[in-house]
Amino acid sequence: MKFGILKDIKNGEYRVIATPTEVGILIADGNEVLICSGAGFKAGFDDADYAKAGAVVVDDNETIWRECDFVAKVKEIEPSEYEMLREGQIIYTCIHPAAHKEEVDVLLDKKVIAFTAEDSHRFGSPNCEAAGKAGAFMGLWSMMSINGGSGKFASGLAGAPGVRAVVCGCGIVGRAAIEVLVNMGCQVTVADVNVGVLRDISSKYNGKISTMISNRINMQNILPSTDMVVNCVRWPKDATEYMIDRAMVASMKRGSVIVDISNDYGCIETFHETTHENPTYIEEGVVHYCVSNIPGAIAGSTSVSYAASVLPHFRNIINNGVAGACVKDGFLRRSLTVYRGYLTHEETSGIQNRPWIPPEKILGIEDQKLDPAPKTTLTRSDNFYEKVDI
Repeated sequence: MKFGILKDIKNGEYRVIATPTEVGILIADGNEVLICSGAGFKAGFDDADYAKAGAVVVDDNETIWRECDFVAKVKEIEPSEYEMLREGQIIYTCIHPAAHKEEVDVLLDKKVIAFTAEDSHRFGSPNCEAAGKAGAFMGLWSMMSINGGSGKFASGLAGAPGVRAVVCGCGIVGRAAIEVLVNMGCQVTVADVNVGVLRDISSKYNGKISTMISNRINMQNILPSTDMVVNCVRWPKDATEYMIDRAMVASMKRGSVIVDISNDYGCIETFHETTHENPTYIEEGVVHYCVSNIPGAIAGSTSVSYAASVLPHFRNIINNGVAGACVKDGFLRRSLTVYRGYLTHEETSGIQNRPWIPPEKILGIEDQKLDPAPKTTLTRSDNFYEKVDI
């Protein structure tokens, strides 16, 4: 198969979906690999490195879209790329479909086969670990006086207390943020709805962190004495109330910091997305760091880890076909988002109120022994297509 590595063009995105190592493996499998010139430059990989691994380096993404049957990149498909998509083309990237209706419209209209990468990770995405660690680091950076913060140092100084941080959510992102904050000497409180998770994280750090059940009352009580909030909660896109509303933000001290790693509208009322070029803003006296692609700031490490984790998906699809790959890997199956003009992603159906069809049904693999995988979110939809012609 002709496999294409696109250069990510999202503002501030420097990661690459495959390093020369993955290229070498795909070529050894008998594939032809094309890569856009400069795709790995900001992650520390030169065109010469890819050429040495056997890739064909081309001048632009247009060539990749035109010539390759299977294309991959890190972040969402940008509007400038919409017209390049071809019917039947396989696409693997972070689509975030439930939050991007226009992008889904195009994918359906173009009748491509698209997988949303963020739902395909059996052991959690390396991007989540990178976002948590880098996000916590950026929060401490935002705390500096030169960046609008109160000027508190993480561990404090002799006679001066350190940063009091609250981490909301104790999944992969939250645990990664906790690791950085604890190692930097912050006083950390972890908020989650799962008592067992809180017990485990407290045990990991020998009781040196505080824990609390995450609810509005507890958040209201702790925020006035908190220097930094790191939000790692995947907030339901159809939620009717905020986890942290404007009044709660206003209760924080001037120069405090909110890092919204999850980047979900509807979770923190004062949130709006920022970029690496202009990463912070101040609202209600609180510095907000809300960059949507935080891992792009540590593109070298993230690319190496992420590329290694998604290579099995590429090989599975190439070697077994889309249907066969989805039989073998339930996490890949649940990440199938559109298939030749039909929506196959339940959360997107529920959030956008549009019909869908389960991947196993449209692929004709319902009667096979399918590798199991949990649902991606709690969002459910019984809005099915009345008729499917495949």
